[in-house]
Amino acid sequence: MSEPIQEFAGARQQFEAEERAETLNKADTADTAETGPGGADRRNTGPGTRRAVIRRALRVDAWPGPWKRGPLIAASALLLGLLMLLHARIPNRIGNLGSLVETFLPWFGLFIPVLLAGALWRRSAAAAAALLLPVAVWLNLFDGLLTDKSHPGGDLTVASHNVDAGNPDPAGTARDLAASGADVLALEELTEQARDAYEKGLAKAYPYHTVQGTVGLWSKLPLSDTRPVDIKTDYGPLGDTKPADVKMAYNRALRTTVATDQGPLTVYVAHLGSVRVMPRGGFWTVSRDRGAQALGEAIAADPSERVVLLGDLNGTMDDRAFAGITSRLRSVQDAAGGGFGFTWPAKFPVARIDEILVRGVKPESSWVLPATGSDHLPVAAGISW
Repeated sequence: MSEPIQEFAGARQQFEAEERAETLNKADTADTAETGPGGADRRNTGPGTRRAVIRRALRVDAWPGPWKRGPLIAASALLLGLLMLLHARIPNRIGNLGSLVETFLPWFGLFIPVLLAGALWRRSAAAAAALLLPVAVWLNLFDGLLTDKSHPGGDLTVASHNVDAGNPDPAGTARDLAASGADVLALEELTEQARDAYEKGLAKAYPYHTVQGTVGLWSKLPLSDTRPVDIKTDYGPLGDTKPADVKMAYNRALRTTVATDQGPLTVYVAHLGSVRVMPRGGFWTVSRDRGAQALGEAIAADPSERVVLLGDLNGTMDDRAFAGITSRLRSVQDAAGGGFGFTWPAKFPVARIDEILVRGVKPESSWVLPATGSDHLPVAAGISW
């Protein structure tokens, strides 16, 4: 034990012993002034005075200053800020941890008020100061989504919806989507059983449509040059042995051209592979990442001046897996939306995995449509030339 601690412990023991003696003897320990020989005043330096000094010393040591309180809260605040600031540096080698963090990156801001409450409770100036880092980083990342950047009007309204293979009411979903007023409507996760319901429910509002496997596009304007897009749903030697008609049955992407008054508009519809969070395997994204890379390559090779991508991408645009897409297209929600525009799950959305991205056109507005019978919410956007 160090010498200062020994002195402090000895002083505390002496203080307690003197307190007990005071109680037993009922001695008067008041700090009074006495008059010495010659009439001069002198202060009592007896047990009472010593106890008062020790009491003050104990009180100071028991309650450190505001810059010494809450070291754990301050450290947690700094770690939170660094996590958000350096999210792109988090490696994916272990369970795709980096992509998992980026998928839910906006939600890390919820830790800020929790840490602030702890800092106030501890009256810690150090913790409060440390919180400036995560606050600044979060605002730098997402403050643009806190305001409504939409503008009225637009030359064309586009919409996209994963209608859910297990949708109990495809006819009702079709009616809701037809009432949305979208000029171009993309659907993902179509099944053979529900396809007729969507075709019948949307036929009046959309005279033109194409279905390629499990994705389709309905339009008020003529379509041309339609073809499936290979996003590596079948991969490897086994996939190569499957005939084209078998692959087409569960094709998950298409490309077509919409004839508008302002000229041709190239539209991609895609439904990338699902992701899973597994206790042992971590964040499993192999199929999705492969599809995102293939889709990005197809868009990069497309010479079209105006391009719109509609679909369920099974990931947020903060995820590094979509760098090949986001480097060539921009999100309408980021450019002209209000809020985060979360779409999944429909009952309590926590992530925007249903996207509309564009190139060569101007996003005017972006919004989320009301829920249907699907586990996803539909998204829509107004664009202009």
